[in-house]
Amino acid sequence: MDIIIIQQLLERISNMIRTEMRTELIGHGLQPVQFEALYYLSICNRFSNTPKAVTEFLGLTKGTVSQTIKVLEIKGYVEKIADRNDKRIIHLIMTKKGRQLLSDYFPSEKLLAACSDSEGRNTEFDPALLQQQLTLLLASIQKQHQYRSFGVCTSCKYHLNSNGGYVCGLTQLPLTADDITLICVEHQPVTKDK
Repeated sequence: MDIIIIQQLLERISNMIRTEMRTELIGHGLQPVQFEALYYLSICNRFSNTPKAVTEFLGLTKGTVSQTIKVLEIKGYVEKIADRNDKRIIHLIMTKKGRQLLSDYFPSEKLLAACSDSEGRNTEFDPALLQQQLTLLLASIQKQHQYRSFGVCTSCKYHLNSNGGYVCGLTQLPLTADDITLICVEHQPVTKDK
């Protein structure tokens, strides 16, 4: 195993996907980082659709994320809505236009084609194994650097079953069927007892 080659491969694949994305988004006046913020908002729950959570997920500065959100809002891809209980908290809600843009360009056509080409063929490339390995790699890096995991609710230690429904043990708020399929900024992986 050569870590340098692994990093070079990951960077090259990422650059190719970003180049494809940049080409597709130029007609919409968007940059890949703005699309990445939009993507994050499509997969996060109602507790995690704040500018602060976007900043943490993307690993960018507050200023960069603020400008990113401003562009998305001006172009009609997101709306800012004040929290019902705490007016200091702003939630970012994707509009129908934002959801349409996301569905038009995500996932990458080239990545989709490469993974589809390998299915059903006798090739050494296994997209399911790659997904599993990349998930483990990401989790390892997040743990080493104490980054938030941004995991799905059902894999969180705060996820509780209550009277046939679901509750977040951290917020004590009920969770919808949609909530439990989305990622959360407060996610804490369930640890196995030793």
